[in-house]
Amino acid sequence: MKAIGFYQYGSAKELQEINLPVPKPASQQVVVKLKATSINPIDWKLRQGYLKQMFNWDFPIVVGWDAAGIITEIGSEVTDWQVGDEVLARPDTTSRGTYAEYTLIDQNLLARKPQNVSFEAAAAVPLAGLTAWQALFEAGKLHAGQKVLIQAGAGGVGSYAIQFAKNCGAEVWTTASANHREMLQKLGANQVIDYHQPDELARLQDFDLIFDTLGGKNQITAFEWLKTGGKQISIAGEATPSAQIAAKNQQEFKSIWLRPDGQQLQKIANLMEKGIVESQIGKILSFSKENLITAHELSETNHVTGKIVISFN
Repeated sequence: MKAIGFYQYGSAKELQEINLPVPKPASQQVVVKLKATSINPIDWKLRQGYLKQMFNWDFPIVVGWDAAGIITEIGSEVTDWQVGDEVLARPDTTSRGTYAEYTLIDQNLLARKPQNVSFEAAAAVPLAGLTAWQALFEAGKLHAGQKVLIQAGAGGVGSYAIQFAKNCGAEVWTTASANHREMLQKLGANQVIDYHQPDELARLQDFDLIFDTLGGKNQITAFEWLKTGGKQISIAGEATPSAQIAAKNQQEFKSIWLRPDGQQLQKIANLMEKGIVESQIGKILSFSKENLITAHELSETNHVTGKIVISFN
């Protein structure tokens, strides 16, 4: 099968076409023929070598951890899935990711793709959607009536977080550029704050929960906007003083790392089936070395609206 991977850490130009055998499933795994995958920052951060201590893999490495496709083979102990099922998943983080024509997925990480959702829209969901879900509901304990701030709402994770928070009955605020205001209001944001404007930033106060996707100075500043007893949940790592600031202010701070979860992903897929949640896709590119290089370089700018999706059709 064709895969796109790399033999050494470096720029997007290290990506190249690799021929690999079609994987064979273990007893509780399935093989999925990919119809679409999508780009996430972890893809290029790993390719650049920033995560090599966490993931000490042999080369070649194939990244990508969003899957939407059709099951072509099942393991001997798989009972709930059949060949031909249309699925989506955030597979385990291995060196054989989804920039490939086929991928292995543990059966407990699968969700059924709704018939009214395209493979491209489904592929945009797993990593970003699960990240938003776990930040808001597992770590943040968000519930109806609370006031939440979602940083960088126009990004992949932020756009799902806005929809989830709105659906649960929260008052949703988000930061973004002014040109994204209309889109984010349609997704469910009650207030869209232009982060370029100091007078708009001054309106940020008394939040029960802040979802930090930015890190650094933004994370530190955000404690000023939290009420006493409020929580800041980050997916951007912990800035050095954050824990001390939170303790001093009688607030909570937690940095989280995504956990693949098929049951949670199925809940998100069900919301998509009902039309409550939609994927925001900025660009769809066909599967090729050249297009994956382009996709990585675009994602690295950190100014992508929605998700970059790779289609195998």
